[in-house]
Amino acid sequence: MDGNLYALSAPTPDAFADFCGGNAGGPHETCVSLAALPGTDAFFAIRDSKPEGAGKELRFTGSELDDFATGWVRTRGLSL
Repeated sequence: MDGNLYALSAPTPDAFADFCGGNAGGPHETCVSLAALPGTDAFFAIRDSKPEGAGKELRFTGSELDDFATGWVRTRGLSL
């Protein structure tokens, strides 16, 4: 791995898991979708379900997402 996550293949549409909130079930569902990059278990793609986000994604390592997730939970005062 040369460090360029964007050089890796994109996940297939059915590989994404949706984490939804807001207007659940509405015509403009607000979801964050996450999938592992093909052939890896440590690199991920995140995308937005809103029409304005179509075709765009961000890619992160598992460590980057773990750090983000724990920081998000902590700063939002959430618990698991």
